[in-house]
Amino acid sequence: MTTAAIVHVIDDDAAVRDSLRLLLATENFDVRAYASARDFLASAGPGEAGCVITDVRMPEVSGMDLLAEFKARRVDLPVIVITAHADVTLAVQAMKAGAVDLLEKPFDDEALLGAVRQALRRLFDGESVVGSEAAAARDRLASLTVREREVLMGVLDGRPNKLIAHELGISVRTVEAHRARLMMKMQAKSLSELVRMAVLIPPAASA
Repeated sequence: MTTAAIVHVIDDDAAVRDSLRLLLATENFDVRAYASARDFLASAGPGEAGCVITDVRMPEVSGMDLLAEFKARRVDLPVIVITAHADVTLAVQAMKAGAVDLLEKPFDDEALLGAVRQALRRLFDGESVVGSEAAAARDRLASLTVREREVLMGVLDGRPNKLIAHELGISVRTVEAHRARLMMKMQAKSLSELVRMAVLIPPAASA
């Protein structure tokens, strides 16, 4: 493994690649950019340290395909997924496939840099970081009321507020209030962050 961590940026949009490369370079990250996942797979060496930022929708090999390929090849690089079309279903799929974060375009520069720093901490500190994150997520989950947990399960299943309200026999406004409170209690700043915490928690703990 190399001693310097490299941030690999994969996006078929040259403007996005260039802007990400410039942003990361100003923070002194070593950056390599690729126009496709296939280009990355052809050039990345085994045991390379760092993390990957990849778009979801790309020709030939998508970001989700890349996650599957990482799993098949046992590549252990943390992956941050970026997309212009984020929804709950995609976020859940990406996290369960191994992504450490998902950011929706356009994203804040600090959000991207924070995701990269966290991904690199996971790479070098390994299970200790994941374990502490899971413990914190379990503690926050324990603070939710029964109704808030029910709303959370509906959100994670990708159901709209109207359907959750119908299933639980409450108003849409009440669902919105529960959703706002559970986001605050879980300390989730975004839907993808909420999904990431839920994926960290074993099913028995989240039931």
